[in-house]
Amino acid sequence: MKAIRGATTVDKDGVEEIKESVKELMTEIRAQNDLKQDDVVCVMFSNTSDLHAFYPAKAAREAGFFNAPLFSALEPEIDGALQKCIRVMVLVESEKPPKHVYLRGAVALRRDVTSIINIALDGPAGSGKSTVSRLIANKLNILCLDTGAMYRACALECVKHGVSVSDEKSVNELISAINLTVKHEGGVQRTYLDGKDVSEEIRKPEMSMLASSVSALGCVRTKMVQLQREIAKMTSCILDGRDIGTNVLPEAPFKFFLTASPEVRANRRADENLLKGFNTPFEEVLADVIKRDEQDANRKIAPLKQAEDAILIDSSTMTIEEVVDLILNKIQEKI
Repeated sequence: MKAIRGATTVDKDGVEEIKESVKELMTEIRAQNDLKQDDVVCVMFSNTSDLHAFYPAKAAREAGFFNAPLFSALEPEIDGALQKCIRVMVLVESEKPPKHVYLRGAVALRRDVTSIINIALDGPAGSGKSTVSRLIANKLNILCLDTGAMYRACALECVKHGVSVSDEKSVNELISAINLTVKHEGGVQRTYLDGKDVSEEIRKPEMSMLASSVSALGCVRTKMVQLQREIAKMTSCILDGRDIGTNVLPEAPFKFFLTASPEVRANRRADENLLKGFNTPFEEVLADVIKRDEQDANRKIAPLKQAEDAILIDSSTMTIEEVVDLILNKIQEKI
C-alpha cells in the first residue's frame, strides 16, 4: 500500500471555493498517479481551523470519489502555519512510486515536490554514482539521467560504423547525425540507437575506455551537454558523470562528489563484471581504474574535477544505503 500526499489552499472560507479546490486537487492526484477507483483504499483530509464552510471529505464525495472511506479532521491552530489550507493523504493499492500533488498556495509546503530540482553527482569510475543516482531518483520520484550511457552509446556508434574515436573529424560527422534516444521504462533508463535498445551492449567492459575517449571530444560533448541541459530545464532530475557540477549544470543547487579508493572501486567493478558474466582479473580491473582516473582527470575538455561548492563523499567504508541517506539528508537541509 502506498500513501499519496497532497495539499491546496482557498482564497476564502466559502462552500464553492472549497468544493472547487478539493475537486482540482483530487482530480490532479488521480491523473498524475493514473489511479482507478478500485485502487483507492482510503482518503483522509485535514484542514486548518480557519475553514468551516464545508467539509473537504464531503466535497471529494460530491466530486466523484465515492468508492472508498473518506475522513476529515480539523487541524490545531499553529502560529505561522499556512492559512486556509486543505491537506489530504490518499492510501492506494499500487506498485508505482507515489506522485504527491501540491497546488495553489500549498506549493510552498513542498518545494522538493513542486519545484524543479537538479542534482549533480560527480566522481571517478567505480565510485557507485549510477547506483546511488537510481536510488535517489526513486526515493524523490524524479528522473535519473544516466549521462554515461549517452557517451557509451556514442562510442558504440563509432564501433558499429568503424570510426576511430581518435579521428575527431569523422566522429563529428557521425555524431552530428546520431539517432540517440533515452527513455525511462519500468523505472529504468533504456538507451536506443536507431530505434534499437542497446542498454546492455553499451555496458560491456570494452565500452568503458572508449566512452572516456569519445567523451573527451569537443564535438561529442557539445551535442550531449546541450541535450542534457534541455532535459534538466524541463524536469527534476539527477545527473551523474565527471563534470556535471562544473560544466553541464554549474547552477545546480545540489552538488556532490562521490569517490572511494582505487582498490575499493576496482573490487566493486570486478564484482559487477562477474555478475554480468565477465570474469576479469582484479589486477587488470585495478590497472584500468587507475588509467581511467588519469585519463579523465587530465583530458583537455571538461576534466574530472570536484566543483568548489560540491559536497565530498568518500564511500570507501560506506554502504550504498549510507551514501543515499547522507545525500538525501543534505538535500532536505537546503529545501
